[in-house]
Amino acid sequence: MTWADYLFGALVAAAAGLDRTAAFQLMISRPIVCAPLTGWVIGEPMIGLQVGALVELLWLGRLPVGAAVPPDDTQVAVGATMLSAAMASVSAGSETAVILLCLLVAMPLGKVGQIFDRRVRHYNARLVRAAERDLESGQLERVCRHHLKGLLSFGLASVFTAAIIIVAGSLIVSLLGPLVLGRIEAMNLWLALAFPLVGTAVILGTINVSRAGTLFAASFTTALLLLWLL
Repeated sequence: MTWADYLFGALVAAAAGLDRTAAFQLMISRPIVCAPLTGWVIGEPMIGLQVGALVELLWLGRLPVGAAVPPDDTQVAVGATMLSAAMASVSAGSETAVILLCLLVAMPLGKVGQIFDRRVRHYNARLVRAAERDLESGQLERVCRHHLKGLLSFGLASVFTAAIIIVAGSLIVSLLGPLVLGRIEAMNLWLALAFPLVGTAVILGTINVSRAGTLFAASFTTALLLLWLL
Protein backbone atom coordinates (compact mmCIF):
# COMPACT_ATOMS: atom_id res chain seq x y z
CA MET A 1 0.00 0.00 0.00
CA THR A 2 1.15 3.54 -0.80
CA TRP A 3 0.79 6.76 1.17
CA ALA A 4 -1.98 7.75 -1.25
CA ASP A 5 -3.92 4.64 -0.21
CA TYR A 6 -3.62 5.62 3.45
CA LEU A 7 -4.74 9.16 2.61
CA PHE A 8 -7.82 7.90 0.76
CA GLY A 9 -8.53 5.53 3.62
CA ALA A 10 -8.32 8.42 6.09
CA LEU A 11 -10.84 10.38 4.01
CA VAL A 12 -13.25 7.44 4.08
CA ALA A 13 -12.70 7.07 7.82
CA ALA A 14 -13.52 10.76 8.38
CA ALA A 15 -16.61 10.74 6.13
CA ALA A 16 -17.95 7.50 7.61
CA GLY A 17 -17.21 8.72 11.13
CA LEU A 18 -19.19 11.91 10.53
CA ASP A 19 -22.04 9.90 9.06
CA ARG A 20 -22.13 7.74 12.18
CA THR A 21 -23.66 10.42 14.45
CA ALA A 22 -22.56 13.96 13.57
CA ALA A 23 -23.75 14.57 9.99
CA PHE A 24 -25.19 13.17 6.78
CA GLN A 25 -26.86 10.03 8.26
CA LEU A 26 -26.69 8.27 4.88
CA MET A 27 -25.74 4.94 6.51
CA ILE A 28 -22.31 4.80 4.86
CA SER A 29 -21.02 4.31 8.39
CA ARG A 30 -22.39 0.75 8.44
CA PRO A 31 -19.56 -1.82 8.09
CA ILE A 32 -21.23 -3.48 5.08
CA VAL A 33 -20.93 -0.12 3.27
CA CYS A 34 -17.79 1.58 4.59
CA ALA A 35 -15.56 -1.52 4.44
CA PRO A 36 -16.18 -2.22 0.70
CA LEU A 37 -15.91 1.53 0.06
CA THR A 38 -12.52 1.57 1.78
CA GLY A 39 -11.44 -1.50 -0.15
CA TRP A 40 -12.52 0.12 -3.40
CA VAL A 41 -10.56 3.35 -2.87
CA ILE A 42 -7.38 1.43 -2.00
CA GLY A 43 -7.80 -1.08 -4.83
CA GLU A 44 -8.91 -4.09 -2.74
CA PRO A 45 -12.72 -4.19 -3.01
CA MET A 46 -13.03 -7.94 -2.29
CA ILE A 47 -11.12 -7.61 0.98
CA GLY A 48 -13.43 -4.77 1.99
CA LEU A 49 -16.50 -6.81 1.08
CA GLN A 50 -15.33 -9.77 3.16
CA VAL A 51 -14.57 -7.56 6.16
CA GLY A 52 -17.89 -5.73 5.91
CA ALA A 53 -19.88 -8.95 5.59
CA LEU A 54 -18.18 -10.46 8.65
CA VAL A 55 -18.48 -7.36 10.85
CA GLU A 56 -21.94 -6.01 9.95
CA LEU A 57 -24.09 -8.28 12.11
CA LEU A 58 -21.98 -8.00 15.25
CA TRP A 59 -22.93 -4.44 16.21
CA LEU A 60 -26.50 -4.25 14.94
CA GLY A 61 -27.71 -4.57 18.51
CA ARG A 62 -25.52 -1.69 19.75
CA LEU A 63 -26.21 1.42 17.72
CA PRO A 64 -24.80 4.89 18.61
CA VAL A 65 -28.20 6.34 19.49
CA GLY A 66 -28.71 9.05 22.11
CA ALA A 67 -26.27 8.72 25.00
CA ALA A 68 -25.21 5.18 24.02
CA VAL A 69 -21.54 5.01 22.97
CA PRO A 70 -20.73 1.49 21.69
CA PRO A 71 -17.30 0.49 20.35
CA ASP A 72 -16.66 2.10 16.98
CA ASP A 73 -17.73 -0.59 14.50
CA THR A 74 -17.30 1.88 11.63
CA GLN A 75 -13.59 2.37 12.23
CA VAL A 76 -13.13 -1.32 13.04
CA ALA A 77 -14.42 -2.05 9.53
CA VAL A 78 -12.34 0.70 7.89
CA GLY A 79 -9.20 -0.08 9.90
CA ALA A 80 -9.51 -3.85 9.48
CA THR A 81 -9.91 -3.44 5.72
CA MET A 82 -6.77 -1.33 5.41
CA LEU A 83 -4.89 -3.56 7.85
CA SER A 84 -5.90 -6.69 5.91
CA ALA A 85 -4.88 -5.13 2.58
CA ALA A 86 -1.50 -4.11 4.00
CA MET A 87 -0.77 -7.42 5.71
CA ALA A 88 -2.04 -9.66 2.89
CA SER A 89 0.71 -8.40 0.60
CA VAL A 90 3.50 -9.30 3.04
CA SER A 91 2.10 -12.34 4.83
CA ALA A 92 2.71 -15.95 3.86
CA GLY A 93 -0.81 -17.00 4.86
CA SER A 94 -3.90 -17.10 2.67
CA GLU A 95 -5.94 -13.93 2.20
CA THR A 96 -8.89 -15.31 4.19
CA ALA A 97 -6.71 -16.28 7.14
CA VAL A 98 -5.05 -12.84 7.15
CA ILE A 99 -8.46 -11.11 7.07
CA LEU A 100 -9.71 -13.20 10.00
CA LEU A 101 -6.57 -12.49 12.04
CA CYS A 102 -6.77 -8.75 11.28
CA LEU A 103 -10.43 -8.69 12.30
CA LEU A 104 -9.74 -10.50 15.57
CA VAL A 105 -7.03 -7.93 16.32
CA ALA A 106 -9.01 -4.87 15.17
CA MET A 107 -12.23 -5.62 17.06
CA PRO A 108 -10.90 -5.05 20.62
CA LEU A 109 -9.04 -1.97 19.37
CA GLY A 110 -12.46 -0.52 18.51
CA LYS A 111 -12.73 0.38 22.20
CA VAL A 112 -10.35 3.24 21.42
CA GLY A 113 -13.10 4.78 19.31
CA GLN A 114 -15.42 4.58 22.30
CA ILE A 115 -12.93 6.60 24.35
CA PHE A 116 -12.47 9.20 21.61
CA ASP A 117 -16.24 9.44 21.12
CA ARG A 118 -16.83 10.23 24.80
CA ARG A 119 -14.10 12.87 24.81
CA VAL A 120 -15.48 14.50 21.65
CA ARG A 121 -18.98 14.62 23.14
CA HIS A 122 -17.67 16.33 26.27
CA TYR A 123 -15.72 18.80 24.12
CA ASN A 124 -18.78 19.51 21.98
CA ALA A 125 -20.90 20.09 25.09
CA ARG A 126 -18.52 22.95 25.95
CA LEU A 127 -18.85 24.22 22.38
CA VAL A 128 -22.65 24.28 22.75
CA ARG A 129 -22.40 26.45 25.85
CA ALA A 130 -19.96 28.78 24.09
CA ALA A 131 -22.27 28.96 21.06
CA GLU A 132 -25.23 29.87 23.28
CA ARG A 133 -23.25 32.75 24.81
CA ASP A 134 -22.19 33.99 21.37
CA LEU A 135 -25.77 33.69 20.11
CA GLU A 136 -27.03 35.85 22.97
CA SER A 137 -24.41 38.47 22.15
CA GLY A 138 -25.27 38.37 18.44
CA GLN A 139 -21.91 36.99 17.24
CA LEU A 140 -23.32 34.67 14.59
CA GLU A 141 -20.00 34.04 12.86
CA ARG A 142 -18.59 32.58 16.06
CA VAL A 143 -21.64 30.31 16.37
CA CYS A 144 -20.95 28.90 12.90
CA ARG A 145 -17.29 28.46 13.83
CA HIS A 146 -18.24 26.45 16.92
CA HIS A 147 -20.46 24.25 14.79
CA LEU A 148 -17.62 23.53 12.34
CA LYS A 149 -15.28 22.80 15.24
CA GLY A 150 -17.74 20.20 16.49
CA LEU A 151 -17.84 18.47 13.09
CA LEU A 152 -14.06 18.63 12.81
CA SER A 153 -13.64 17.03 16.24
CA PHE A 154 -15.79 14.05 15.23
CA GLY A 155 -13.90 13.67 11.95
CA LEU A 156 -10.49 13.79 13.65
CA ALA A 157 -11.60 11.31 16.31
CA SER A 158 -12.59 8.89 13.55
CA VAL A 159 -9.29 9.28 11.71
CA PHE A 160 -7.29 8.82 14.94
CA THR A 161 -9.28 5.70 15.79
CA ALA A 162 -8.64 4.18 12.37
CA ALA A 163 -4.95 5.13 12.59
CA ILE A 164 -4.55 3.45 15.99
CA ILE A 165 -6.27 0.31 14.70
CA ILE A 166 -3.95 0.21 11.67
CA VAL A 167 -0.68 1.03 13.48
CA ALA A 168 -1.25 -1.03 16.62
CA GLY A 169 -2.89 -3.78 14.59
CA SER A 170 0.10 -3.97 12.23
CA LEU A 171 2.47 -4.49 15.16
CA ILE A 172 0.23 -7.12 16.76
CA VAL A 173 -0.40 -8.99 13.51
CA SER A 174 3.32 -8.94 12.69
CA LEU A 175 4.05 -10.56 16.05
CA LEU A 176 1.15 -13.00 16.12
CA GLY A 177 1.06 -13.88 12.43
CA PRO A 178 3.91 -16.42 12.39
CA LEU A 179 2.48 -18.06 15.53
CA VAL A 180 -1.23 -18.34 14.74
CA LEU A 181 -1.74 -18.05 10.98
CA GLY A 182 -1.23 -21.77 10.52
CA ARG A 183 -3.94 -22.58 13.04
CA ILE A 184 -6.29 -20.01 11.54
CA GLU A 185 -5.67 -21.60 8.12
CA ALA A 186 -6.82 -24.94 9.55
CA MET A 187 -10.04 -23.52 11.00
CA ASN A 188 -10.76 -20.46 8.85
CA LEU A 189 -14.10 -21.88 7.67
CA TRP A 190 -15.35 -22.22 11.25
CA LEU A 191 -14.04 -18.80 12.22
CA ALA A 192 -15.71 -17.20 9.20
CA LEU A 193 -18.95 -18.97 10.15
CA ALA A 194 -18.67 -17.80 13.77
CA PHE A 195 -19.05 -14.12 12.86
CA PRO A 196 -22.55 -14.36 11.33
CA LEU A 197 -23.64 -16.87 13.98
CA VAL A 198 -22.61 -14.54 16.80
CA GLY A 199 -24.23 -11.62 14.99
CA THR A 200 -27.46 -13.57 14.56
CA ALA A 201 -27.43 -14.43 18.26
CA VAL A 202 -26.95 -10.74 19.11
CA ILE A 203 -29.91 -9.77 16.95
CA LEU A 204 -32.11 -12.47 18.48
CA GLY A 205 -31.12 -11.26 21.94
CA THR A 206 -32.32 -7.75 21.15
CA ILE A 207 -35.66 -8.66 19.57
CA ASN A 208 -38.29 -7.58 22.08
CA VAL A 209 -41.13 -9.84 20.96
CA SER A 210 -42.50 -13.05 22.40
CA ARG A 211 -42.18 -14.95 19.12
CA ALA A 212 -38.51 -14.24 18.39
CA GLY A 213 -37.82 -17.93 17.75
CA THR A 214 -40.71 -18.15 15.30
CA LEU A 215 -39.52 -15.04 13.44
CA PHE A 216 -36.00 -16.41 13.22
CA ALA A 217 -37.20 -19.81 11.96
CA ALA A 218 -39.42 -18.14 9.36
CA SER A 219 -36.56 -15.89 8.18
CA PHE A 220 -34.14 -18.80 8.03
CA THR A 221 -36.61 -20.92 6.05
CA THR A 222 -37.29 -18.03 3.66
CA ALA A 223 -33.58 -17.56 3.04
CA LEU A 224 -33.16 -21.27 2.31
CA LEU A 225 -36.07 -21.21 -0.12
CA LEU A 226 -34.64 -18.19 -1.92
CA LEU A 227 -31.23 -19.87 -2.22
CA TRP A 228 -32.92 -23.02 -3.56
CA LEU A 229 -34.94 -21.05 -6.10
CA LEU A 230 -31.91 -19.08 -7.28
